[in-house]
Amino acid sequence: MKNIRYAHLLSLTGIFAYLTIVPENKLFMVGFGVWMTCLSWSATWYAERHQPYKLELRIAAFSMGLLASNIAKFCFQTNNPVWPVVPANNGGWHKTGIALAIIAMVRTTQTSLGNPDASSDSQKPAGSSALASLGLAGLFFGMHSLLSDSSTMILWVWEGYPVRGPMPVPHGAVTIFFMGLGLLVGLYYPGLVRSWSFYGIGCVGAASLTAFSHWTGYYGGLALATYLMAVAPALISSAVRHPPGRTFFLGFFFYNILVLAHVWIVAYAFVPGGPLMREHTDWVMAAMMITIGCGVFSAQASNVSHRSKGSAPASPMARKQRSYYLYILLGLQLLTAAVAYLRFPSYDYTPYHAPEKTITAGIWTTHFSLDNDMLTSEKRIGDLVKEMELDVVGLLESDLQRIIMGNRDSTQYLAEELGMYADPGPGPNKHTWGCALLSKFPIVNSTHHLLPSPVGELAPAIHATIDAYGELVDIFVFHSGQEEDPEDRRLQSEYLAELMGSSNRPSILLSYLVVKTGEGNYNNYVSAKSGMRDIDPSDGHDRWCEYILYKNIRRSGYARVSRGTITDTELQVSFSVAIDRIVPNEECRSENSLLVNPKVPTISSPRIKSEKASASQPCSEAREFAAIDTTSLTSLGISLSRTALANIILYQHENVQHTLLSPRTDLHASCGLFGPPHDTVHYLHNASRPFAKN
Repeated sequence: MKNIRYAHLLSLTGIFAYLTIVPENKLFMVGFGVWMTCLSWSATWYAERHQPYKLELRIAAFSMGLLASNIAKFCFQTNNPVWPVVPANNGGWHKTGIALAIIAMVRTTQTSLGNPDASSDSQKPAGSSALASLGLAGLFFGMHSLLSDSSTMILWVWEGYPVRGPMPVPHGAVTIFFMGLGLLVGLYYPGLVRSWSFYGIGCVGAASLTAFSHWTGYYGGLALATYLMAVAPALISSAVRHPPGRTFFLGFFFYNILVLAHVWIVAYAFVPGGPLMREHTDWVMAAMMITIGCGVFSAQASNVSHRSKGSAPASPMARKQRSYYLYILLGLQLLTAAVAYLRFPSYDYTPYHAPEKTITAGIWTTHFSLDNDMLTSEKRIGDLVKEMELDVVGLLESDLQRIIMGNRDSTQYLAEELGMYADPGPGPNKHTWGCALLSKFPIVNSTHHLLPSPVGELAPAIHATIDAYGELVDIFVFHSGQEEDPEDRRLQSEYLAELMGSSNRPSILLSYLVVKTGEGNYNNYVSAKSGMRDIDPSDGHDRWCEYILYKNIRRSGYARVSRGTITDTELQVSFSVAIDRIVPNEECRSENSLLVNPKVPTISSPRIKSEKASASQPCSEAREFAAIDTTSLTSLGISLSRTALANIILYQHENVQHTLLSPRTDLHASCGLFGPPHDTVHYLHNASRPFAKN
């Protein structure tokens, strides 16, 4: 017990991991920090087992720390600013966090923990050590999986537009309020929280959250949040009466089993024995409540034994201490309310090309908003989306509301920073890796679909209808199954083809199809049944996953943007999809026959609209451009921009702009992104054909 201060100090290794850029080293440091954190908190609680009011203080500090972490994530759009994976340019406050942690550590350990005058534990404690361990496992898992972010349970019950339930902002503040309320109940009414009646309320809340959507499910989630925070003091106080090594070791061991289970329900295709857990969130929730029930049974036995020995009434110091809890919680709730007010969305969003009445749409597999260096990438994703002036963007593999992903939601940051409506897609209880939709246009309606997947992982889809300049346009966002599951992909292609064919409105599919252009299931997606057309049927160059399809609209450009180091996939974009005049597919087909090289997008600058017709250049000129790097193009940009250069899409690496034409002039390239000196014009490889004719 004398070395607890050093154990707490070593736990800060996890935060210091921000100093290393090597992902493997960062992982090792974070793992060591987590180990020391578990060890130091277990020792802290056990040391105070003979002093109830001090033990209560330590447990309250732990629970309020969870609340404070929630509020920090609420402030920073679901990222904790002291996480080592949050770089300083994305909101990281590592130095501040380390300073506060050291101050707190010194303050709480300046006096020795424990009571040296307390008699040794000569009697065997009442209750079962194993049951107490199970109670800790269920409690820690519930706190971590459901209460470590204020929006987690909200996304569990989200089913799309129109809004029929809570939203992350402002209702995340409501979740935090009920967590604080639960802590007060646990501190002031310990007898109540150990009762089976109160346990029943928690079970009903868990069942409601699992089985229902919208407000009904959320009310169940609030009941469960209140119960978990309330029962924490009782379960921890019971566990510390047993041998710490065995009790806390088993507790964290069973907690890890629950963590694996809640990942296996979605990752079943990649883990041994995974099919047994496939899509069984209900099993995981039931296991959590059963283990907590074991802890309640042990706590009741321990409490009976403790009362039989007699216990002193609460001291004046203990009563004064509890009054401080009220003030602290009140301050935290006021801060949460202020953040909710400041973050409340304006819903006053303007498309990038409103005067021309065009849509720029994109699809990107963001891989859980972690870049190639295992740092959070929301800001870099947002910068590129803004630079590309995307009005509508589909994000794939975007469900971050799991313990292994930090219980985050990147759509909150992107929607607020870019000024867009967001549909986060199927929630974490739908057993997919997620898909999301961001739109500058109001989302009139959206439905979530889980496509047939008899063998492999579930394929999520969003079917949304947006109000674009007074016209209803359907947007489909879809992630197909794995290459290893051909039957899944066939069934999914037939399902989606029927879904897209059911709408006669102008439509855009932003997708991850896992097909080769013109082969196999591609002919289900692009078919008379679906009515959809490929944005560029001639593009067979290494196109396997991401596709953009459309129907009943006019399109004028398409590009595939180099990934840089943000993710290992490209951002695929359809440029300037005009909807000022809705056209049937037959007219689109005739119109698109002129787009002999639609890899090269056009721009919609008013000053050069009249000059677009001259953009079709001889092959020799195209080859000339393809051989020039961007450094040379900089000096030629103004003179060439009125011809072929107006239609060139160049590429950005690491979000560093090498100015070819000023993005603020009327002659800028349509995406405003420019590559490093050695990145040539990427999609002029097919220089034997002229430029796009608009």
